[in-house]
Amino acid sequence: MLNTQLQDFPTINRAYAQVFQPNKLTLGLVVPLEAYPDSAVPGMVQHVERAQLADQLGFSALWLRDVPFNVPSFGDAGQIFDPFVYLGHLAGATKSIALGVASIVLPLRHPAHVAKAAASADALSGGRLLLGVASGDRPEEYPAMNMDFATRGDRFRDSVDYIRAMAKDYPVAQTAQGSLAGRADMLPKPTGGRLPLLITGGSQQTPDWVAQNGDGWMTYPRDPVSQARVVGDYRRRIAASGGQNKPVMQSLYVDLQSDPSAAPRPIHLGFSSGSAYLKHYLREVQSLGINHVALNLRFNRADIEGTMERLADELLSEFSL
Repeated sequence: MLNTQLQDFPTINRAYAQVFQPNKLTLGLVVPLEAYPDSAVPGMVQHVERAQLADQLGFSALWLRDVPFNVPSFGDAGQIFDPFVYLGHLAGATKSIALGVASIVLPLRHPAHVAKAAASADALSGGRLLLGVASGDRPEEYPAMNMDFATRGDRFRDSVDYIRAMAKDYPVAQTAQGSLAGRADMLPKPTGGRLPLLITGGSQQTPDWVAQNGDGWMTYPRDPVSQARVVGDYRRRIAASGGQNKPVMQSLYVDLQSDPSAAPRPIHLGFSSGSAYLKHYLREVQSLGINHVALNLRFNRADIEGTMERLADELLSEFSL
């Protein structure tokens, strides 16, 4: 078996270093920081104050989502605000916490705009940006932008090439979405020399492409056997291509019970439980090679600020860098 988990991760920017480290697990929070179990649309109550609280408590990252349209069948409008506008706002409102997007739907945006906006957010936040990218999973959005859903994988791959080229000085590249002839430059440049691109799921690409072209991988909760298998497969593909080790992160919906010993009960892509089981779960996924878990409080029934404080008090001493 190829063991790449002991190797160092790349050095990219401040956020990447404070969120991802081999054999370690850190915790982030998915915005909006509120419970809205019975509605697709959050109220965005005290959203800045709660982001600042997450920063003060020591969570490693906040994660925004790219939801251009509120599609009823999808059932979640995310944080409502455009992610890049919101990143700029949060960059000024927080001090240390990493600011991630999970994930920008690349086929629905021109990669020049993504590269410009992401590098701007990275520079304005002092290197605190993590850029998740995805091919999109809501077919209803594509005709609204006169885009073809079936070919989104091709545009996704082309966009990654374009964004990578934009980090260079006066880039030269031929892509389906633009010709870069070295006579124009894009500013600002990312603080670490390139944007930290985290590929979400398969993004309509082959597993080898995902392993070779991202700076990390975003996936979803699975049973331990399945999660160990897919994480191991990802890292074996990196090693087989001669690449450097890269982090893996996952999401998790949680409903934290007041009784620390409360047994787990399944909810959408996660569970309701006391802190003891949550800590057990996090230790297990860390042993499987997961480096970061983004906690989503949408279905949390307790007070949000109180839940954030309990999570910090009971978990961050173990799950932080």
